[in-house]
Amino acid sequence: MSMDRNMALELVRATEAAALASARLMGRGDETEADQVAVDAMRTALNRIEMEAIVVIGEGERDEAPMLYIGERVGTGKGPVIEIALDPLEGTTICATGGPNALSVIAAAEAGGFLHAPDTYMDKIAVGPEGRGAIDIDKSPTENLTSVAKAKNVAIPDLTVVILDRPRHEKLIDEVRASGARIKLIKDGDVSAAIATCGRDNQVDLLMGIGGAPEGVIAAAALRCVGGELQARLKPRNQEEVDRARKMGVEDIDARLSMDDLAKGDVMFAATGVTSGDFLKGVRFRPQGALTQSVVMRSASGTTRFIDTEHNTRLRRD
Repeated sequence: MSMDRNMALELVRATEAAALASARLMGRGDETEADQVAVDAMRTALNRIEMEAIVVIGEGERDEAPMLYIGERVGTGKGPVIEIALDPLEGTTICATGGPNALSVIAAAEAGGFLHAPDTYMDKIAVGPEGRGAIDIDKSPTENLTSVAKAKNVAIPDLTVVILDRPRHEKLIDEVRASGARIKLIKDGDVSAAIATCGRDNQVDLLMGIGGAPEGVIAAAALRCVGGELQARLKPRNQEEVDRARKMGVEDIDARLSMDDLAKGDVMFAATGVTSGDFLKGVRFRPQGALTQSVVMRSASGTTRFIDTEHNTRLRRD
């Protein structure tokens, strides 16, 4: 049994639940608690959905009871058999400090659709639909900027590149600056940054640099739905991470990873804003409940739906 369009709307209920729970702890300084309430809320919502789902990208690689761990099965046990990649709170530090672009995200695919990525680093370059076909992770940042500028029919100084603000990116930042492109440095949240390359207001043109491998798979799922592109290569930090990757089925650690390597087939993606950012508004609490903004994407139809939801807690019965 395959996924149908209703599944995407079921998944967004799970991201809404996680966003509502974690947003209550925005700016409270407790990353662990914010993440935990998001996990608990998402798990409860997922277990109400008619599906047989296995978590292939999750909160941990072992059976850690409080987390949505890799290998955990969720859903009612009846319905389509699918894989899910999730992050109940992408940007735990962002939420804990009240920063922008924290999200709750879920991607779903049919069995075998996702790269089973270990919790290690991944070098990534991502663009929206206008830049598809113009990037090459084996080329220099300057070459990629030149190619994307040509594809988008703009000058390099018109481009904005999102890069995680990390010491490891010092040379990358220097080269992008030397090219003349603009840079937006972010503390966390490269899933949000990758998705922002497909934003309606074109605030972001490219994502470049090294971030988490699980986040790379989730971002690839979203970009697949809207015709964007993400290329990647695993960057394990030590032999233990190399061994873990091989145990999870990654044979060539240094392989260049295309969209089909990361997320293939029929893919769905859902995200809800926890804090407001480039792509989605965050949770806004009201006396009668809360407002959320979510996005739902499907690769089968190429549709992107933005959903503004009013949660009226005074009328709730569940």
